[in-house]
Amino acid sequence: MAIQNKLLIRKYVVSLITLRFVSSINDYVMKKLLIIAVALNCTLFLFAQKSTLPVGWEELTSPDFKEAVKQSEGVCIIPMGVVEKHGPHLPLGTDVFTAREVSRRAAEKDYCIVYPYYFAGQIFEAKQQPGVIAYSPELIYKMLEETCAEIARNGIKKIILVNSHGGNTYFLQYFCQTQLHKEKDYAVYLFTPTIDAETQKKIASLRTSTTGGHADEVESSTMMVIRPDLVKIDKATSESGEDQGRLKLKNASTSIWWYAKYPNHYAGNSKDANKELGEVRLKQWSEQLAEVVRMVKEDQTTLRLQEEFFKESASPLETTTR
Repeated sequence: MAIQNKLLIRKYVVSLITLRFVSSINDYVMKKLLIIAVALNCTLFLFAQKSTLPVGWEELTSPDFKEAVKQSEGVCIIPMGVVEKHGPHLPLGTDVFTAREVSRRAAEKDYCIVYPYYFAGQIFEAKQQPGVIAYSPELIYKMLEETCAEIARNGIKKIILVNSHGGNTYFLQYFCQTQLHKEKDYAVYLFTPTIDAETQKKIASLRTSTTGGHADEVESSTMMVIRPDLVKIDKATSESGEDQGRLKLKNASTSIWWYAKYPNHYAGNSKDANKELGEVRLKQWSEQLAEVVRMVKEDQTTLRLQEEFFKESASPLETTTR
């Protein structure tokens, strides 16, 4: 449990004891004054628990950063995306704008530090489109590895990867699994959101298109909330977002599959995008992430087991059976 939550519980216990004492006082005026004082005290305490520090790493001063590490309980989020085309109507940075907004909302619910916009991801499937930046496989791995190491060097030992780009999915799963390659004093967590039945129903009621997956109605709606100034929804039908089905394979996969389906790097129909739909998606993601932040703060097992694992892997013949 976060330190501020423990303090809050303690505060309420004291308040309840005080109120019980107040109930035994016969003087009406004195009783009212004490009740008001207790209520005001609790209210001021609640406001005090909300951090006044920025959540953005780059917005903190160097002296404030030390306090931010304490208040975050050593937790940092890296919001991840890439620089890629999102149909003819959304900005190249759509994915990282989304990851950053979800991270910011979650961090404001349960304070943690949010790393600056992180664009170094896997996007080779879109290299034929203008504006795309596709770094080499070696660089994107090394960049993330050193970023995590530098975050940890600054006293943050729990790092949550928040990804909003489908092309990063397998790369990040691989990256997380390889964290056991060599000993380290920090843990990396990959945020894996789900959509509950109620939210699915709500989303379905607000959208007209059921196709897509990239720059589609849902993603466009999300950007209408985050950066409406960058959305050109009138351009949404100027290119096709339909699956062109140019590759027929069964029980096999190949790297060109996405290009075969969506050469325009646009999957879906976004003409009916709307802010209400975008807000539903953002609310669901950010609330789940806030829960993960709280869970990671309380997690004392991952780092302990990692340390145990690294010791045993250094001398496997001495490993005991459990």
